[in-house]
Amino acid sequence: MLDFSHFTTQQWVLAGAAALFAGLAKSGFNGVGMLVMILMAYAMQGHEKESTGVVLPLLLCGDFFATRAFYRDVRWKMLFRMLPPAAVGICLGYLWMGRLDNATFKPLIGGIVLTLTGLHLLRQARPGAFDTVPNSPWFVWSMGITAGVTTMLANAAGPIVTLFFLAVGLPKMAFVATGALFFLIVNLLKTPFSVHLQFITLPSLAFNAALVPLVALGLFGGRQLLHRIDQRVFEKFLLVLTTLSALHLIFA
Repeated sequence: MLDFSHFTTQQWVLAGAAALFAGLAKSGFNGVGMLVMILMAYAMQGHEKESTGVVLPLLLCGDFFATRAFYRDVRWKMLFRMLPPAAVGICLGYLWMGRLDNATFKPLIGGIVLTLTGLHLLRQARPGAFDTVPNSPWFVWSMGITAGVTTMLANAAGPIVTLFFLAVGLPKMAFVATGALFFLIVNLLKTPFSVHLQFITLPSLAFNAALVPLVALGLFGGRQLLHRIDQRVFEKFLLVLTTLSALHLIFA
């Protein structure tokens, strides 16, 4: 078990940056969420798998704050369509947790995200060819299951959910609100599994408590920025972050 009391200054700086980006990610900039995992993994070198459990309570705090801030803009129909397949994906991810190593899993997820990004750009270029795809049951279930698996294994569903919400054309504020409540529910579902795997412990929760103010600061800053960004700029920014996140998963 990692002894957080022996963290160096550098490790605290990396963990603090991860907490700050966790709040920023929950304000709508989902692609930044990959930076949270990367920074925390660097802070906990040698304990990368356990870092997913350390990150989870920080994400939950961000989800809670964001849901309170954007609750009025939730698209309930879209939320209820995504939750059942995501729950199935979480169970599958739990079953695969001990069978799939990072060397195999990360490039696989990166490849999926890049493929989905390419399909999204193709849909923008030729919208008539994909009019029925985003709302078809097979697309919703495949995206939901993939999001559930990736969030259970690596807290890495942000890019997938981003691409799905962009594909169905959610406006900026609805995008943020629906994503916040979706991840609040999904991350709560994941918590018992992480406790059972001993990725969440009393020492890790005490460590999380010290970082919560930085999560709130990141969310507040992101919320102020969100109101100043044009919808088209917002979507392009998310696509760039999503692509960079996928490339990191493949080549890191």
